[in-house]
Amino acid sequence: MTIDTIINHMERLKQLHESLLVLSKKKTEALKTNDTAAIQGLMTDERKHVQAIEKIEKQRIKDVDAWTGNKNLPSDQPTISDLISLLEGEDKDQLQQAYDELILVLAELKQQEQLNSELTKQSLQFINLSLDMLQPSLQSMNYGNQNEQNSGQKPKRSVFDSKA
Repeated sequence: MTIDTIINHMERLKQLHESLLVLSKKKTEALKTNDTAAIQGLMTDERKHVQAIEKIEKQRIKDVDAWTGNKNLPSDQPTISDLISLLEGEDKDQLQQAYDELILVLAELKQQEQLNSELTKQSLQFINLSLDMLQPSLQSMNYGNQNEQNSGQKPKRSVFDSKA
């Protein structure tokens, strides 16, 4: 087991996250234009990306554990930062570069998803406002005499009470 395998996992994770970032930007545009069909398609693609990321991440964790086991190092959930501190030379530089690039992509993706979340909240608020305006409340209904509803008393009868 070499460190190159772990570096390759990191690079594949970076590529998948970059692709996910592109999808997230497309989702932002679809949210702005209120294109629900495009949003649904993009969310399906996002799910596929997330599944692929989870698969590679599990393999990366397994390979990191195997690498630390081969080097007789403590293997209680070692992180990439731990590996970087243990490595020297070119391997350390390559892993550090792959790690830094992945962190930058993740930060940008997080920022983009926060924007999408805000746009979604605003859309939902607009929908709720529109529904509230379309549905009258019980208090605003105009059935019957307004004075009768407010006073809670029986209607007054006139002096001349006739039946027709």
